[in-house]
Amino acid sequence: MTTHTGRRASLALAALAGLVSGAVFLGAAELLALLVARTASPILAVGGFVIDIVPQPFKEFAIATFGANDKIALLAGLGLAVVIASAIGGILEYLRSPSGVVIVAIAGVLSTAAVVSRTGVTPLSFLPPVVGTVAASVVLILLGRRLRLWRGTLEGAHADADADADADTASDEAPALGRRGFFRLAGVAGVSAVIVGVASRVVTAATSSVDAIRDALKLPAPRRTLTVPAGAELDVPGLSPLFTPNADFYRVDTALTVPAIDPSTWRLVVDGMVERRVELSFDDLVGMGLDEYGITLTCVSNEVGGGLVGNARWLGVPVRDILRMAGPQAGADMVLSRSVDGYTASTPLSALTDDGLDAILAVAMNGEPLPAEHGFPVRMIVPGLYGYVSATKWLTELKVTTFAADEAYWTPRGYSAEAPIKLSSRVDVPKVGSPVAPGRVPVAGMAWAQPTGVARVEVNIDDTGWIPATISTPVNDESWVQWMYEWDAAPGTHYIAVRAWNKNGQLQEQQRAPIAPNGSTGWHRVLVTVSS
Repeated sequence: MTTHTGRRASLALAALAGLVSGAVFLGAAELLALLVARTASPILAVGGFVIDIVPQPFKEFAIATFGANDKIALLAGLGLAVVIASAIGGILEYLRSPSGVVIVAIAGVLSTAAVVSRTGVTPLSFLPPVVGTVAASVVLILLGRRLRLWRGTLEGAHADADADADADTASDEAPALGRRGFFRLAGVAGVSAVIVGVASRVVTAATSSVDAIRDALKLPAPRRTLTVPAGAELDVPGLSPLFTPNADFYRVDTALTVPAIDPSTWRLVVDGMVERRVELSFDDLVGMGLDEYGITLTCVSNEVGGGLVGNARWLGVPVRDILRMAGPQAGADMVLSRSVDGYTASTPLSALTDDGLDAILAVAMNGEPLPAEHGFPVRMIVPGLYGYVSATKWLTELKVTTFAADEAYWTPRGYSAEAPIKLSSRVDVPKVGSPVAPGRVPVAGMAWAQPTGVARVEVNIDDTGWIPATISTPVNDESWVQWMYEWDAAPGTHYIAVRAWNKNGQLQEQQRAPIAPNGSTGWHRVLVTVSS
């Protein structure tokens, strides 16, 4: 072995020592989080902090690229960052102790700051990252000493051998002791950290799960059910259904882990500029009487023709009835809704008190209690407003206030404080990239115009003029409609565009506009290939 080769081997082993110490940091922190503060996981706290500070263009890129898997991508990225930082820390500790421990300490300080700044912090929330930092530092110091004892002696011996070709190779007890000590400690610490960390995370997730509670929850029958008229759904293969199944409904939020909330402990507080502070339990809420509503939700991150939109049957209570109990004061113009994880949304007070607009607190979705990832046990739904200013999940507070006095989560991050949903339509079939046979081909898609309702939809083939399409019978003005046009398709490539009109005679905006600050605009246009 040359000195150069030995040096590279030493650095690789030093990186391994850093990885082991990183695993010890996370394992010890997860164990302490399980025991004393379940919201104090460093990796999740740092991930939440990253979500909070990420600039708007990066947020849109993540959603466009990864969709519902954006949280998984973020955690994978953080995991890679931990691996790289740990390896660097191990190498630095080997080359120049205690510089590696300094890296661990910096990571510990940053993790602690992220943990204690999160919503739901407890007096003991600082312990997991602090204990993890101490444990990782001790392991890194011990591994560094054993590695230097082993590799330092070997590298010195090989350097002498390279200088004198006739040198005899003599056994040395120090390298052997260092080697055994290094691998023994690295193996025990690494395996233990992985087992403890994974087990703690699994136990935390399992014991905080509300799946069993949700499955056992029996909601009272609604006083009024949604009437779905004949012709509300067109029979076109590949067309999005009228009601989006829960499993397919889009999810965009800031929560790295889904909050686990027991309905028996849930409380809603209504305060701020009100005559009376109101506090409701889950039983109080559902005891007010539940009605069924058909409402389409749209994310402001939805691109023209995108899939971040869905329609569901919601069971809930009108927000106006709850606000009436509190008595909003004169001068109030906004309600700041707050989630249990600290997320906030700014909703115009008028949208929540309008007798002609069914803004609700929903407890069920498509015939079952809200799925955990969609806000169980209670979320807000407001027709006609993008979700970031209205559809707060895991709701816990309604603060009556003003736009001048309070600012919601996304407003300082480049989005408008108020965001009415844009009149929109899209082409679902034919699917882009899937050639169709010549002849009669159904062209179909969806259109929505909350809260006014869709009046008509028009299709344009190869810029030859706008042709009326058939639209489904609307369920109401708050739900989207399906549309369809029978096209006599000739071989070749063709452009298909769609646009919609609402019941006020307004035409969908043709000009393309980006997502920020309050939703994209533009006519959806697709390229379709008809085989010969």
